[in-house]
Amino acid sequence: MKLFRIILKNVGRNWLRTALTAMGTMVLVFVVTLVWSVLDFLTAATSDKSSNFKAIVTERWQLPSQMPFAYADGLSRGAARNPGDLEIAPADSMTWQFFIGSVSPKSTNFDDFVFLFAMDPAKITTMMDDLDSLPPDKQAEFDALVAKMQANPQGVILGKERLQLLKRQVGEKFTVYSRNYKEIDLEFEIVGVIPEGFPRYDKNAFMNRDYLNRALDAYPRTHAGKTHPQANKTLNLVWLRMKDSAEFNQVANQVVNSSEFMAPPVKVETASSGIANFLEAYKDLLWGMRWLLAPAILATLALVIATAISISVRERRTELAVLKVLGFRPRQVLTLVLGEAILIGVLSGGLSAVVTYVLINNVLGGLKFPIAFFAAFYIPAAALWWGPAIGAGTAFLGAIVPALTARSVRVAEVFSKVA
Repeated sequence: MKLFRIILKNVGRNWLRTALTAMGTMVLVFVVTLVWSVLDFLTAATSDKSSNFKAIVTERWQLPSQMPFAYADGLSRGAARNPGDLEIAPADSMTWQFFIGSVSPKSTNFDDFVFLFAMDPAKITTMMDDLDSLPPDKQAEFDALVAKMQANPQGVILGKERLQLLKRQVGEKFTVYSRNYKEIDLEFEIVGVIPEGFPRYDKNAFMNRDYLNRALDAYPRTHAGKTHPQANKTLNLVWLRMKDSAEFNQVANQVVNSSEFMAPPVKVETASSGIANFLEAYKDLLWGMRWLLAPAILATLALVIATAISISVRERRTELAVLKVLGFRPRQVLTLVLGEAILIGVLSGGLSAVVTYVLINNVLGGLKFPIAFFAAFYIPAAALWWGPAIGAGTAFLGAIVPALTARSVRVAEVFSKVA
């Protein structure tokens, strides 16, 4: 306790230096926390679960996947055809179609574009990531929106940010001029907004798949009986939910070995594997964040602390010599110097972590750093111990050399210079 009281006094002796060191630590811990939060989320998203995971069925040789919608029924059942086959329950499957367009026929402004997930509205809150585990209050809110979409095929649910970018209000109607389905322009009515707390959907929208499919079916009536060029390429993904890897392996074998899905052929992979493949284009960026940016920041932080503690040790050589004369042992002197650095690191790192957590999650509504289809990232609760750990670790590494120097101060040499 005596050593601790001395450490506290030493920290407060030069408030300007202590404040500058703490501020530098806080800024760098803030940046490292942001980087690690993004990497932590992506690592979790690309890691297979041992149970209750989702599989994705896509076209095997083409990206983006474009399968006939005739595949939807068979794939949704897991290609179960023979006795003994494992059949996926209707509640555990979901089809995805994408409808992309702008609210102006010739606009190239990204703010005018809308990316819509065309699907069975009933599956939004049972199969979509994050939306399949809503708290009761938001579940009731979303169920009401889904009911509106089911009653009105033209109904659309927009993300909050997309609604603002389009400068529209709930209840308004607007037309989306398609960019991926030529001449399929659809009028929508905004029936609601995706509740806050789901940043990955803030810029997207949900529409009823029946509305898109009916428009494609009606195309020949206005084009001399010709079907739409993409009429047989409308199904992009099928998601299947299974209990464990054994079920996944069985269903995967059923699908890939079925003659029903050969033109074009399909593949089955876990959701995490599919996301990992999709993130392949970002691998250099993520590699740089993990192995270059984060280590460089930690090294900079250690250097900042090392500089501050080195200056402090040089200024206090006489004081350190006096402590040795008074009976302080070298290891106690070492503890004093290290303790001062670690105390600053732990306190400033912990404060930075708390501020980062509250600012990003509660004030800004997530870190807006779009990667692939992830529009924003939240700071995990684990960051609350990352901060103190980063502060303590870098403080130790930065202060160890100055502390060893202080430990080795020679009393006779110091007092001979004073004399």
